[in-house]
Amino acid sequence: MRTLMDVQTLRERMISGRRTVLLDVRWKLGDGQGDGQRRYRQAHIPGAVYVDLPSELASAPSAAGGRHPLPEPEAFREAARDWGINNDDVVVAYDENGGLSAARVWWLLRDGGFDSVYLLDGGLAAWLAEGYELDSGDELASLGNVELGSGRMPRLELDEVLDFAGTSLLLDARAAERYRGELEPVDPRAGHIPGAVSAPTTKNLARGGQFLPAAELAARFKDLGADGRDVAVYCGSGINAAHQIAALAEAGIDAALFPGSWSQWCGHPDLPIATGAEP
Repeated sequence: MRTLMDVQTLRERMISGRRTVLLDVRWKLGDGQGDGQRRYRQAHIPGAVYVDLPSELASAPSAAGGRHPLPEPEAFREAARDWGINNDDVVVAYDENGGLSAARVWWLLRDGGFDSVYLLDGGLAAWLAEGYELDSGDELASLGNVELGSGRMPRLELDEVLDFAGTSLLLDARAAERYRGELEPVDPRAGHIPGAVSAPTTKNLARGGQFLPAAELAARFKDLGADGRDVAVYCGSGINAAHQIAALAEAGIDAALFPGSWSQWCGHPDLPIATGAEP
């Protein structure tokens, strides 16, 4: 099952009039309320509907559940309909940071049983590099009728993580300095889950923001230990981990998501943490 769509393919779909639902998931760590939508309104790919990650792709944060818990299935289904998605549509999601936030809606739609969803490889930067046009303001979609379930994508619950890390491959998709515990800009405790392997998500991308070729991704994950072993991924709050799962999918590897990720783990004082480099 393909994960990515390049900008030329998207452009051809748009010119030919083939129905494509475009989702603009403009969000970055540290954004204030409304920052992503302001950037969207200034300039976006024509026809793209804005998706608000904190309110539509997550439920309310809590110490017990983390900073971006998965949304309730019913709430996510209603949001997807508000974006105009029908059951037989093709959906393409993008952002301005290499797919690091757009991958969240990709994962949620796949988890709901909607398979024809793609990440725009290179996102907005790749679209601009080709000299294609942009629009401003808001796009209003007609109400869709998509039916979504949940549970199609593998995931780990909090009480399963430590045993998994002891027997299988648990990848930490955060920056290496956060993994080592040298820096923690968001969460109350620094470090990583014992047994996890550092695998920064940004290393899935080439310099221009596109994903590395599938063969290079496969070699990367093999070097990290994904060679016939079960794989799961976490990050700070479950957002960038979805990008890692998309990269693993490109490499032909299925992986589970730990949705609560580090923000949930470190919110439980009884759970152990490790610091420093991998042994």
